[in-house]
Amino acid sequence: MIIDNLLRFTGTSNGAAAGITATSAADAPTTGTQTASNLLDLGVNSGVPSSANGGGARDLGIGDSPALELLAAVTVTFVSGTSLQLQLAGAPDNGSGAAGSFTVMWTSFAFVEAGLIAGVQLANITLPRTLPGQVLPRFLRLQFISVGTHTLGQIECEIVLDRDDQIYGGSAGQAYGGYPAGITVAN
Repeated sequence: MIIDNLLRFTGTSNGAAAGITATSAADAPTTGTQTASNLLDLGVNSGVPSSANGGGARDLGIGDSPALELLAAVTVTFVSGTSLQLQLAGAPDNGSGAAGSFTVMWTSFAFVEAGLIAGVQLANITLPRTLPGQVLPRFLRLQFISVGTHTLGQIECEIVLDRDDQIYGGSAGQAYGGYPAGITVAN
């Protein structure tokens, strides 16, 4: 898996200085709707068209093979809340080099607190296409929608190439699996 700090939504490694940041790579959402620490700017810095005045969004290769993937993984088990949901949104340039109105491009289902254990991937999807009528987004943001108040828990989210896909065990405390109980694989 390849991780680029400029494509990381969480943590301080992409320049975030405050907010819900927990570590250099992870955020710690607690309650309500919170935006991840980093807003991704897909603008072209020195190309044509100019990144200001609504132009310059990079093509992230939607439909390419291999495609870029959205990855969100729990790094510290969540405690005390009820559920957590993720939402990816994109916005065009507002004409002044800042984000315009955001359009939600993808929403996860609500993950119950008991399933928010370290190692579990909450988003392992191919980066979504723009919606019909949506302007090619220059900015991408990720939001956490919490029900209840999480007193502990961290999540790392980024756009990656070749994410680590593995079958999950399906029970609390068992993030990775792949084989039913009782199966022994000889080395």
